Amino acid sequence: MPWYAWLILVVAIGSIVGGLMMLRDTAKKLPLTEEQLKRVHERNAEMDAKEAQDR
Repeated sequence: MPWYAWLILVVAIGSIVGGLMMLRDTAKKLPLTEEQLKRVHERNAEMDAKEAQDR
């Protein structure tokens, strides 16, 4: 492969990895109250039960 093909490949892989690392660094946890967290857990349990029922 010519040198410029390797250069394009390295730049493409670098931009993908850099984008993923930037996304990871800027991700923040959502500040949820205890009530909101409880509702999320209840909803997850309901969906798991419904999914198990559908099988």
